[in-house]
Amino acid sequence: MDKRFPKIVDDPSLRSREFVFRDREHAGKLLAGKMREYLDGKVLVLAIPSGGVPIGYAISEELEASLDLVVSRKIPLPHTREAGFGAVTWENIVMLNKSLISQLGLREKEVRKSISRVKEEVEARTRELRGEKPLPDPKGRTVILTDDGLASGYSMLAAAQLVRRHSPERIIVAVPTAPMTSIELLLPSVDVVECLNIRDSFYFAVADAYVEWHDLTENEVMNYLRKSRFFLR
Repeated sequence: MDKRFPKIVDDPSLRSREFVFRDREHAGKLLAGKMREYLDGKVLVLAIPSGGVPIGYAISEELEASLDLVVSRKIPLPHTREAGFGAVTWENIVMLNKSLISQLGLREKEVRKSISRVKEEVEARTRELRGEKPLPDPKGRTVILTDDGLASGYSMLAAAQLVRRHSPERIIVAVPTAPMTSIELLLPSVDVVECLNIRDSFYFAVADAYVEWHDLTENEVMNYLRKSRFFLR
């Protein structure tokens, strides 16, 4: 990595604050403003749906950079979908929180079953949003991975591992909000983590960074892709 690049980019004025972004697009524009000064023209924005799509759209429009999607999903704990013990993305990249698996005493059979189910979901979601087209070639390019925030960080970590396989020039994770623990999880696998609103608290919720927050519908996601000038159709 070029030593001119910082490893973590944040906004100290937003540290530990809540409700600092109007919505996801607003957050994406602020992120793009921080990156504009050190990016060249070989930029590829890969958004994690659904929440990362408005972020990726805003960054792509501001930087006039190619936009595409990378589907990455958490592996939910048995009996709940609110928390997970890892994530799965394209090309069968699986990242596991092994310490949590051990702490919860999850059996290998349970883990394998959950991974298999999420792999099927990733494949179906990818076909739904992207059809059968291949991942755009990241080789030699700056790849910006976006989401609307990090919780555990494993979905983003799986996406970063996927991109790293394809020899990008650098990987930048651009998220509006995250706890430092999740940022530290990513640092060995990426070149820059850009997170404007770092919040360290016992209870962390991505939604608490936004004044306007809702789960995106399928139609809203597709509308962003349809109106994008740079989506790689």
